[in-house]
Amino acid sequence: MSYVLTFIANPDKQQITDEQIIAYLPHARPVCLSEGEAYDVNIDEVVNLHDLQAGLAHADVILQSRNKRKKKLLIADMDSTIVTGETLDDLAEFAGLKEQVAEITTRAMNGEIPFREALRERVLMLKGLSESFLEEAMAMVQLTPGAKELVATMKANGAYCALVSGGFTFFTSRVAKNVGFDFNAGNNMEIVDGVLSGQVIDPIVTKDSKLAYLQSLCQERGLSVDEAVAVGDGANDLPMLLEAGLGVAYHAKPSVVAKARHNIQKADLRSLLFAQGYKAEDFRC
Repeated sequence: MSYVLTFIANPDKQQITDEQIIAYLPHARPVCLSEGEAYDVNIDEVVNLHDLQAGLAHADVILQSRNKRKKKLLIADMDSTIVTGETLDDLAEFAGLKEQVAEITTRAMNGEIPFREALRERVLMLKGLSESFLEEAMAMVQLTPGAKELVATMKANGAYCALVSGGFTFFTSRVAKNVGFDFNAGNNMEIVDGVLSGQVIDPIVTKDSKLAYLQSLCQERGLSVDEAVAVGDGANDLPMLLEAGLGVAYHAKPSVVAKARHNIQKADLRSLLFAQGYKAEDFRC
């Protein structure tokens, strides 16, 4: 089977060059995807990915089959993936509870406590908060660099893009519209007389739900899971990351990094396009 290695760096911090790659792979013929930022190397022999990553520590390295490399479905987490922060943590700031809520969020995303229970606990802490703060929290949301390029480029090449989050539909619907996703799903919190009741409305989007969305979206569109790319940062993303043809843990929690097949730690979301073989000149935004 033929494979491709993709080397991706953050050029604002330290560039990757074809000379650096050849120093570790003497027979390589790097193909430039973006000067100083991303290169492909086709290989037919076994390589020690751990040693290669250690030698080129300033770059992310993706190893995959060359078959069906350009994906037809994107399924993405929202918090700390498509957006830079955690929307529920931002909302908790208006209740003066951001640090306490953020601590629970971190533990849940690292797989230390069950996601469902952690979500209910955090929302209960926000009981009595005015729903007007949802709009204020939304105003704080910032997109992750490369998010719009990722979605626009994949859609321009015929892919379907879905945003599936353990966060709330108040945020997913707005982020999805801003970025250009075709579909979004998330959780719903109960609001009574203009204030948060502290309750989450069932069903809750869990790690199993995210996997089910990946499988059902592929089935609906006549695709195999090998034709999907999934991206996320938390333990509740792992099942879909491991199932997708290209599952990428993005600046992920340690427990997720340890289990994921592909990790992006240095670069931004444009890296998912480079991993599919797109050149920077082909990007849309």
